[in-house]
Amino acid sequence: MTFCLSGIRKFTKLWKSNPHHGHNPLPYYLSLFLTNPCGIKKQQTWFSLKALSPQKTKGTSLLSAKARHLRNEEGSTVQVSSDSPHLFAAGAAKKRSQMNPQSKQSKDNDLPPVRNIIQLPTKPLTSEEWDKLKEDFKGKTDFENWISSQMAHCHSSVDVAKSLLAWVAAKNNGIVGYNLLVKYLSLCVFHKQTSEVIDVYEIMKARYKSLESGGYSLLIRGLIYSDRWRESLLLLEDIKKVMTPSKKNYNDCIQGALLHQEVTIAWNLYQELLSHDLIPMMETLKAFFDFGKDINDDQYSNKLLDILLYLRNNQLYPGESFAHSIKAWFESGQCLGCGKTIESIHLSPEEYEFLKGRIMRDVIDGGDQYKKTTPQELQRFENFVKSCPPFDIVIDGLNVAKMFPKARESEVLSNVVSQLAKQNLRLLVLGRKHMLTQRSRWRKNEMEKIQKQASCFFADDISEDDPFLLYATLHSGNHCKFITKDLMRDHKACLPDAKTQRLFFKWQQGHQLAIMNRFLGSKIVFQHILSYDTVVQTTGDSWHIPYDEDLVERYSYEVPTKWLCLHRKT
Repeated sequence: MTFCLSGIRKFTKLWKSNPHHGHNPLPYYLSLFLTNPCGIKKQQTWFSLKALSPQKTKGTSLLSAKARHLRNEEGSTVQVSSDSPHLFAAGAAKKRSQMNPQSKQSKDNDLPPVRNIIQLPTKPLTSEEWDKLKEDFKGKTDFENWISSQMAHCHSSVDVAKSLLAWVAAKNNGIVGYNLLVKYLSLCVFHKQTSEVIDVYEIMKARYKSLESGGYSLLIRGLIYSDRWRESLLLLEDIKKVMTPSKKNYNDCIQGALLHQEVTIAWNLYQELLSHDLIPMMETLKAFFDFGKDINDDQYSNKLLDILLYLRNNQLYPGESFAHSIKAWFESGQCLGCGKTIESIHLSPEEYEFLKGRIMRDVIDGGDQYKKTTPQELQRFENFVKSCPPFDIVIDGLNVAKMFPKARESEVLSNVVSQLAKQNLRLLVLGRKHMLTQRSRWRKNEMEKIQKQASCFFADDISEDDPFLLYATLHSGNHCKFITKDLMRDHKACLPDAKTQRLFFKWQQGHQLAIMNRFLGSKIVFQHILSYDTVVQTTGDSWHIPYDEDLVERYSYEVPTKWLCLHRKT
C-alpha cells in the first residue's frame, strides 16, 4: 500500500549530514511514501519503487527478493534462495521456533491449578458487603492486599477501589497503608482520573518524606495531564537524589512538557536522558514528531533530524505508528518513486580493517570467556591459516554436519563439501578431533574424502569453533563467506562499543551463509545475502527508515522488513 500526502517543508540539516551533496538549503517539495512494494535488481543496491495504484501493485519485501545467484570474485556460482524467512528478518526466529515441535513446551502443564477464591466486585460495596467478602475469603494472604492487587491487575473501576479504601480507613482510624494507596493510585493513573491522583498525591506528600520508585513513577505519570504538571518535574528531582530516573520517568515528563507547550523543557529533558546513556522509548521520540507537525521552525526540524540520525547510529527501528508519525511530519508531495541507492551491506576497506583489528583483539586474543582453547592451539591455527591461500568459504563442520539430525554427520558434511568443491571454491572445514575417529556417525572414508576436497583444521575437542571461524574468514579478506547457523550473539556482546557491534552485525549479515536444504543430497541452496544495510539512512535528499510492523515479534539480532521512504522532490 502506498500513502501520499502533499506539502512543503525546509530541511537544512538534510544536506549538512552528507558532505557529498552541495544543495542549497532552500524550501523543497518532498515526496514520501510508506511502502512495502519494492524491489532490488540482482546484486545492485538500488532501492527502486514506483507509485502504482493499489490494484496494480504487487507487494514484495526488501528482505524477500527473488531467488538469484551469488558470484564470488573468480566467477563461481552459488545458488541462493529466499523462499523461507531470512535468518535476520524480523519474526524469523519466532517462525523457526513454531516450526520446531520439540522446542514447544506445554505451558498448561507448568501452571498451577487456579483456585476460584472470590469474584472481584463490579460496583462499590458497603462496609457490610466488604466484611462479608472478607469472611468468604479462603486465601492465606492478607485480604486487603490481595484484593487491591487483583483490582489493580484487572483495572477495576476507581469507584469500587475507593469503596475498598473507605472500608479500610473506617477500620483503622482513617489511615490507609502505603501499599493500598499505591495500588489505588495505579488504578487512578490507568483510568486518567486526574483529580483522584492529586488527592492521593496530597495524602502521600503529607504523610511520607520520600517514596519508593514505583510511587514516584505513578505520581509523575498521573500529574502530567493536570495543571499541576510541573510538580512531576519536582518528583523527578526527588528520584535523582537516590538513583537515575528510568527512561519511562523521562518519557512521562517529556510528554507532560509537550502537552503543555513547554518545548524547551522537553528537549532539555531529552538531552538529560541521553546523558545518562539511556535509550529513549520510541513513544518519547514519536511525541516529538507528533508535536512537530504543527511547528514550522528550522531549529525544531534540525532536532528531529538529529533523532533520525540517533536511530541510525544506534541501529534502532521505529514501530509502525512511529513511522506514520515521521511520515506525517514530512508532509510530502505525491511520490513518483525515489530510485535512490541505499547503503551497501558491505564494509568499506577502512571499516573492514577496523573491525578485523577489533575482532582479533577483543574476541580471538582477548575473549577468553567465550573460547575454550589454549594459546598454543590458537597459534597453531594462525600459522595454518597464514600458510594457506585466502579461502572463499569457511565451514563450521560440526554445525553443518548436524543439519539433518537423523542423518549420519559425516555423510551430511561430505555432501555439502563435495557440492561446493565442484564449483572451484577454496574451502576450509573447521572441526574437532573426535570427528576423525571411526564411529557410527563419523565414517573414516567420508572424512578422508572431505580432507581431499578442502583444507581442514581439527581443534581439540574442548575448543570453541567460533573464534577460529571468525579468524579464518576475516583473514581471508572481505570476499570470504562463512557457513553456520550460529548467530554469534556472544561474540558481538564481547565487543566494547556500539560502533564496533554495529559493524560486526553489518559484516555478519553480508558474509554469513545459511543452508536452506530440507533433504539430504539435494542441490545446496543458500539463503540470499542482503545487498543493503538495514539501518536508518540518508542520501542528503532522501531518508530511508526501516520500521517494526505491529504484531511482529522481532528479536534483537533481527531487522525489520518494512521501510519508510522520504524523498525530496524539486
